[in-house]
Amino acid sequence: MKPSGIARALPKRLTAAAAVVAFVLSGQQAFGEPAEPDACGLSSLGRTALRAADPSVIRVGATYVSAQVGGGGIQVRQASSPDALASAPAALVWRDARNLGSVWAPEIVRDGGRYYIYFTAGTDAAHRMYAIHSASPASGYTGEVLLALPEERWAIDGVPVTFNGRRYFIWSGWECTTNVEQNLYIAGMSDPLTPVGARHLISQPREPWERVVGNPFINEAPEVIKDPNGQLHVVYSANGSWSEQYCVADLRLRAGGNPTYVWDWYKSNGCLFGSNRATMMTGWDPTLQVNGPGHNTFALPDGDIAASPPAGPRSPMMYHAVAKGTPYHWDNRYWYTGTFVWWGSTTYRRANVPGPTADTGWSLKFFE
Repeated sequence: MKPSGIARALPKRLTAAAAVVAFVLSGQQAFGEPAEPDACGLSSLGRTALRAADPSVIRVGATYVSAQVGGGGIQVRQASSPDALASAPAALVWRDARNLGSVWAPEIVRDGGRYYIYFTAGTDAAHRMYAIHSASPASGYTGEVLLALPEERWAIDGVPVTFNGRRYFIWSGWECTTNVEQNLYIAGMSDPLTPVGARHLISQPREPWERVVGNPFINEAPEVIKDPNGQLHVVYSANGSWSEQYCVADLRLRAGGNPTYVWDWYKSNGCLFGSNRATMMTGWDPTLQVNGPGHNTFALPDGDIAASPPAGPRSPMMYHAVAKGTPYHWDNRYWYTGTFVWWGSTTYRRANVPGPTADTGWSLKFFE
């Protein structure tokens, strides 16, 4: 669930030596010491100057390109590092000329040499997914195109993915026409703008750690990545975004699984990136500097899972959160830079469902 109105949406096991493990698990610099940037120009504890929500960032060559709500529409920035995006000029690439309503969570990708920005617009139950596209990242975009998602239900936070040679679209939506739960759905796509076939449920907020904050209960902000074993992951946000219980969790498609079959997906047994120990997956620690981290972006080259990073080094990502010591409110959210690593031999378990009750594979660890 998102804030209403454009103005409010703005702020919206690896084997290693013991010393290396200690460094990776901490993910922190010593208190009082400035963070040193790594080879990607990233720094720890990286709150940017962007007071905004729902970051979407891709890398095109050596340039990072972001999309966000702002200026009465959607803005694009370009910079040499994620940290530098905040000081980069914002180009207004689309304006809500038809007064569609609240505009949320633009997601930028590059496909076939063109830039596509998928976003949500509408009022209350009328929120739907739209897309614009251009040959240039910061100008020349088309007018908005409504994505004809199956069943014509409330839909937000959509993201495209190509996996095993097939196109899909994943989004957060309602089962019917009332706001009881936000589930994650997937449908096929014949091209970047054309959904085909039925929608398929892949996740509902039914685990106790996903239901700490409700009315409605939340699975939203899906982001896609492929692990070193070639398995698809949908990293998503759970619990209400209006609460510091907001956190990041993971869906992992079993090896050889069908992305449209719900029981081929295995869910992490708790938050992988969050600020409350009680909801964290065993072995994952809560954040030290921020509350309610969520709606991350992996900053992949072209936004393409084919360019997902290998196991080993930490890789860049961004997310939004509220600094600890600050009242948790949509208006207090900032974009933060962070990092993540693949975490192997991680078992996700489930009960009272068809098929195997456990699946072991890659998971992720996130660092402020």
